[in-house]
Amino acid sequence: MPTPQGPELRDIHLPAAPAWWPPAPGWWLLATLVLALAAVGTWRLFRARAQRRRHARILAEVDLLAARHADDAQALAAGLHQLLRRVARTQDPAAVRLRGEAWRSALARVPVDVPTLERLMTLEPAIYRPQSYDTHAMLEAVRRWLRAALAMPGRRMRRA
Repeated sequence: MPTPQGPELRDIHLPAAPAWWPPAPGWWLLATLVLALAAVGTWRLFRARAQRRRHARILAEVDLLAARHADDAQALAAGLHQLLRRVARTQDPAAVRLRGEAWRSALARVPVDVPTLERLMTLEPAIYRPQSYDTHAMLEAVRRWLRAALAMPGRRMRRA
């Protein structure tokens, strides 16, 4: 007896390969994370660049004052003192009104050596009394203090 022929079967067909779009939720999460990190990195880069420009502008002001008041030591002392107060104000808003020992302790919050601090303390009397002082040493002391003040970590530097 002949064997009955059953239904005609076709070969097994594999399903189509999954489409690449839309990606799985994990890929969306990874893309979001990468974009967020890129945005934060860009923001920090621009902020650091702006801070470096601001610091360079503050330090360049010392040279500008030295050039502008090369022949007037009293005016140079007044300009340098005002610059120090503006930068000290970014750390302590009350630094604008401080005098004497309070001003000295405000300057001492910045880690500089004692001779630099002593030299900076002679600026205020030099504004009101004509006295001779070593302008080159004073300019270097102001630069040293400003570099240290601007490099202090954890400080938000407002516009000086």
